[in-house]
Amino acid sequence: MRILIVVNNPLEWPLRVPGVEVVAARSYLVDPKYGDLDRAKVFNFCRSYRYQSTGYYVSLLAAARGHKPIPDIATIQDMKSQTVIRLMSDELEEIIQEGLVGVRSKRFTLSIYFGRNLAAKHDRLSAALFKLFQAPFVRAEFVRADRWELQSIGPIAARDIPDAHHDFVVEAASQYLAGRGPTTRPRIVERYDLAILFDPKAKDLSSDEPAIEKFIKAAANLGIHAEVIDKEDFARVAEFDALFLRETTSVNHHTYRFSRRAVAEGLVVVDDPDSILKCGNKVYLAELLDQRHILTPKTLIVHRDNLDQIVPALGLPCILKQPDSAFSQGVIKAETPDAVTQEATAMLERSDLVIAQEFLPTKFDWRIGIFDRKPLYACQYFMADKHWQIINRHDDEDARYGRVKTLPVELAPSRVVRTALKAANLIGDGLYGVDLKQVGRKCYVIEVNDNPTIQAGFEDAILKDALYQRIMEVFLQRLERRRQGLPA
Repeated sequence: MRILIVVNNPLEWPLRVPGVEVVAARSYLVDPKYGDLDRAKVFNFCRSYRYQSTGYYVSLLAAARGHKPIPDIATIQDMKSQTVIRLMSDELEEIIQEGLVGVRSKRFTLSIYFGRNLAAKHDRLSAALFKLFQAPFVRAEFVRADRWELQSIGPIAARDIPDAHHDFVVEAASQYLAGRGPTTRPRIVERYDLAILFDPKAKDLSSDEPAIEKFIKAAANLGIHAEVIDKEDFARVAEFDALFLRETTSVNHHTYRFSRRAVAEGLVVVDDPDSILKCGNKVYLAELLDQRHILTPKTLIVHRDNLDQIVPALGLPCILKQPDSAFSQGVIKAETPDAVTQEATAMLERSDLVIAQEFLPTKFDWRIGIFDRKPLYACQYFMADKHWQIINRHDDEDARYGRVKTLPVELAPSRVVRTALKAANLIGDGLYGVDLKQVGRKCYVIEVNDNPTIQAGFEDAILKDALYQRIMEVFLQRLERRRQGLPA
C-alpha cells in the first residue's frame, strides 16, 4: 500500500520518514493519478482542517477514493467540538489526573506524535487521547482549577515541530507505520430502549408527527420502548440502546454530535456518523460515484482555477451545488456564462470545492428508499408547478411542493432499483433515499441521502404500517446482535 503524506507545501515538510511520498494537497485533490490509486494510506498534515477547507477535502476525498485518511473527517469534526472535548475529558478523567500529577502550573500543553510524547511518563495519556482523536500530530491543552480538564485539542503543523523533536517524531512515525499504533475496542449494549431525535417545529421535516407515532407503535410491537428526545437531551444519549435520527442532518449540527456520541456509547445508530459525513457532502458523493463507475449527470468538481471549464464541459443551463446542500437549498440553475461564474464564485467563498452538473430535465425524480441494503419503497417526486425542482422555495407554502406518487418496489423499473442499491451500498447499510433520473434507457444517480423523508401518507402509501415495522425489525436485529457481542 502506498503511503502518502499530504501537505499544503512540500517545501515546508521538515522530516525524512522512510517509505513515504510527500504530496502537495492541491495535487492530491485534482491530479487524476492520485484519484486512480487503488490503495493508499493518506496522512493529512494540512495546516487547517477547517470545514470545507483544502485540508478538510483531503480527508473527505481520500475516503471517497477508498484510501485510508488519518485523520478522518469524524476525527476532524470531533477536535472542533467543545461538546465532544468535554465528554472525552470526563471519560479520561482518571488518566488525565494521573498523567499530570506533579505539574505545578495552571496550564499544560501536551504534544502527541502518533500517540506518543517525548516524556515517557505521559505515554499513557498520549495513547488514550490518540485513540479518541486519531490525528498524526496533535497538541492538547489542559487547564486546572480544582482538577485538570482537557480544554482543546488540535493539529500541530509540521513546520511548528521543534527541531529537537524531529528524531523522536521520525521514530514514532516509523513505528506507527510498522503497525505498532494504538487500537480501540467496541462497546456492547444490553438493553432495548430507542431514542428518536425529532423536532416537530423544524421547517423541513424528515418525518411528520403521525409518522413518528407509527415508529413508536411499531417499536412497541417488537418489545422496544421508543421515546422522542430533542437537542437538549444530549447528556441522556447513554441511557438508550439505540438512536434513530429523524431530523435533517448536517455535519456542523447537533444531529452529527448526537450520532457520534451514540456510536461512542455503543448504541445502534441510524443515521450513523459516516453516513452523515458521506451523504452530507456532494463533492464526496461525486468522487465516490465516479470512482465506482456509477452513471451520474456530467459532473465537474469546481475550484477557483477551473471556473472557465464549467460551460465547455457541461453546457447551459447547468446546475451548481453547494457541497452540503439539502432540501433543494444551495442548488442553483445557471442559465448564462456570467451567471455560472457569479454563482460559482459566491459558492467558493464558503467552500474550497463545489459541484457543477449538466442539467437533465425530467418530469419527476425517482426516490428509492433503502435500509439494511434492501429496497423499502419507490416514489416518484414530481417537479413543483412551473419549476425545475421538486421544491420551489420561491413559491407560497401550499404550492411549493410537487406531488408524490408511491409505487410497489417490484413495479418500479428494475434498472432504477438496481442502480439505487448499487449507489447506496457504497455508503453503508443504513437508511438511505437514493434520488435518480431516468432518461430513455439510462438511469442517473443524482445523490444518496441519509435521513430520507418518511411521512405519513407519502412514502408509506403502499406498505402503510408495515413500512415502520420493517424499519424497527432491523433495529431489533442489530440490537440482538450487539447483545450477543456480534457486529451489528
